[in-house]
Amino acid sequence: MEMESEMERGAQSKQNLISENNGGLGCCGWILVIISAFFSILIFPITIFISIKIVKEYERAVIFRLGRITARKAKGPGIFFILPCTDSFVKVDLRTVSFDIPPQEILTKDSVTVSVDGVVYFRVSDPVASVANVSNADYSTRLLAQTTLRNVLGTKNLAEVLSDREGISHSMQMSLDEATDSWGIKVERVEIKDVKLPQQLQRAMAAEAEAAREARAKVIAAEGEMNASRALKEASLVIAESPSALQLRYLQTLNTIAAEKNSTIIFPLPMDVMSHFMKK
Repeated sequence: MEMESEMERGAQSKQNLISENNGGLGCCGWILVIISAFFSILIFPITIFISIKIVKEYERAVIFRLGRITARKAKGPGIFFILPCTDSFVKVDLRTVSFDIPPQEILTKDSVTVSVDGVVYFRVSDPVASVANVSNADYSTRLLAQTTLRNVLGTKNLAEVLSDREGISHSMQMSLDEATDSWGIKVERVEIKDVKLPQQLQRAMAAEAEAAREARAKVIAAEGEMNASRALKEASLVIAESPSALQLRYLQTLNTIAAEKNSTIIFPLPMDVMSHFMKK
């Protein structure tokens, strides 16, 4: 509903601007226009250089006649004519313009101060509205982008600011596009460039991540020890059922030691014999 109301307000502002133009130039205005046209024809070789104007493919001209916009649609591209004394025009560039949003100190929803900057791409969609409805469309859009960035990020917590940049960019684009619709500006794209955190917060997050990695490593090591203990338990049960398996294991160990050119020889002793000496 809010979006529809914003669009209706933008459409009403444009209609009000055009309705003001329907009042006509008046009797004195038409007299001045006729006099200007007469003198333009009278000194035609001189006024031809003043009357003929050219705008490029990506430009449009909004013509004012005695302070009033002459038509609902801007002129161009190509050649058009103006009356030397009564007409003036303003060129409007229709190409996409980009600008950087300066770094903004923003307090997030969870009371963390971050510095965020971005970039905005916009273009003029309605030359008449961009000239008549706002004093400086480019400068006004830049200021509005800064305030919109602070307002949007103020409703997000730190985790959302760091992870959901695409969603934040889309929200900013929608807000800017709605606000600048009455200015004849179309916001095409908004991107978040960088999020800078305070040094203390960076160190705290690094320590938290390191502690989490150490905890996971200890859990994995404990699981490995548990699995190894279970395997040893199962092996001991198998060896206890077959005493000859222990002798084979002893011979295999001697073979492994001999392969490494080691002169050390291990003689296993039964635990019963050792327990007999330990009792004494």
